Amino acid sequence: MPVSRLQHIPGIGVDEAGDRADAVRDPDLLRLENLDTDIRPPRVALEVTRSAIDDDAANSYLPFRGRRSLREAAARHVGRLADTAYDPDTECVSVAGGLNGVLNVLLAVVEPGREVVIADPIYAGLINRIRLADGVPRHVPSTYTAAGWETDPDELAAAVGPDTAAVLVTSPAMPTGAVLGHHHWEALAAAVADRPCWVVHDAAMERIRFDGRGPDHPAAHPGLAERTITVGSASKELRMIGWRVGWVVGPASIMADVNLVGLTNVVCQVGIAQEAVAAALSAPDADADVASATRTWQQRRDLVLRRLADYPCIRPHGGWSLLVDTSAMGLTPEAASDLLFRHGRVAATPMTGWGPSGAGFLRLVFANEPVERLGDLGDRFLAAFG
Repeated sequence: MPVSRLQHIPGIGVDEAGDRADAVRDPDLLRLENLDTDIRPPRVALEVTRSAIDDDAANSYLPFRGRRSLREAAARHVGRLADTAYDPDTECVSVAGGLNGVLNVLLAVVEPGREVVIADPIYAGLINRIRLADGVPRHVPSTYTAAGWETDPDELAAAVGPDTAAVLVTSPAMPTGAVLGHHHWEALAAAVADRPCWVVHDAAMERIRFDGRGPDHPAAHPGLAERTITVGSASKELRMIGWRVGWVVGPASIMADVNLVGLTNVVCQVGIAQEAVAAALSAPDADADVASATRTWQQRRDLVLRRLADYPCIRPHGGWSLLVDTSAMGLTPEAASDLLFRHGRVAATPMTGWGPSGAGFLRLVFANEPVERLGDLGDRFLAAFG
């Protein structure tokens, strides 16, 4: 029988869709269910990883905060995007991937029963981590038009109240690809000015934008610089999913607590992976590398939208995935997923549990299949839905 903290934490659906796809062993099946990508990591990351296997220092628990080269690279990277200087010794710790970092931060800043403001729809894993930290999700609805997803800055600000412990933002958001910007930070800065709450910025995909613009970091706003905790990861932008390395950067006043949670939780990160992530973050062509990968993902997004022009797909402004409004098709996302799997040979994940509105959507990940395999996606949908 589950303990009480698990009673409101369902699965994320991706595991079930992925297991079903793995079980059939069908090479013709389009794998659009899981947030993977087939684009290789940066070459320097692969080279440094191979060298680390023979480095005895990489086969160690120490240092628990992460190797200094990684913390220097992460603090410099976040500082460049946020236009803020961070001390790698007191304002940065490494973590075992971005979601480990999010949980560590939530455990460090959320008192039981206090609220965490977050978007809707949004990744179920973020919602579940809020609950695991004994927090209460307070959802801000995202709405969509033909142009894509939008979040009203005033609604974001209005969600902040006396019970707010943190505002958890991610841009582009997963799974919607919604982008937040200066107007949102302006409204949020005013809302948190007189309240003891943090802004937790999940920066996993902040450079994966399809509008040609760079990241708009909340800590760059003067009213949020001392309130923002940034959680970054090598998994998405650097495509280093299996390395399981991330970082948390923020004011020294809170980072000691984040570090303490880390020591109590995962303890340390993958030793042979840390120098590789540091090298990839610091490489002279790092931004160009991410931009090149982003152009490929954008080509795939555009092709999916063209092939599915007759279906209610919502245009994402960044990220790796897009949503289909199955409620507009008269279907639950579970029913749509099953039809696609059986008749269209497409694996896709229902969004039930991904926020209050998630039960109306199906997610398609376009980051893991090349355009050559996505070309018949329209025919596959026609086979599934007629």
